Amino acid sequence: MTYATDRLHEEIAYIAYHFHWSMGDILDLEHHDRRRWTGEIASLVTRAASEG
Repeated sequence: MTYATDRLHEEIAYIAYHFHWSMGDILDLEHHDRRRWTGEIASLVTRAASEG
């Protein structure tokens, strides 16, 4: 099974936007680690929105 290119680009953009990591650093992550980071960022964004 291959991972959808569009979804990969979304994850890269999301992590890069919020954490300012380079594309290379993000691509070096294992798939499950990259998904974990997107989830952690989503939690931070949600928490910040509810506090703001």
